[in-house]
Amino acid sequence: MVRDAVSQEVVSGVGDVFVMKMYLARLGDYETKNHVVEYELDRRIGWEPEGRSRPGHRWIFDLVPDGPNATVVTEIYDCSRAPADRRVTVEQGRIWIDAITKTLARLDELCTK
Repeated sequence: MVRDAVSQEVVSGVGDVFVMKMYLARLGDYETKNHVVEYELDRRIGWEPEGRSRPGHRWIFDLVPDGPNATVVTEIYDCSRAPADRRVTVEQGRIWIDAITKTLARLDELCTK
């Protein structure tokens, strides 16, 4: 889903906003404006996409150092704050498993070139 960053500023804390280029087969190319809602330098970043259709949907990257030159990244999708009908639509997040898997593989590829 993630294609590229539109924003060039470095995220430095809760309240920051960044924009990403995205792709989803049923939507095509689009951009998301994301609000940082959790932040711990070098450890965790969580954001919520802006928009009426996604209230309470939160994406999180947890980062755990794994030696001097490696980091274990866990991507989390949390829809527990979303309205019940929205949680059903995304199957409590299960619809994103394939996309998360691909995102983490792409991240690994970019970081280990």
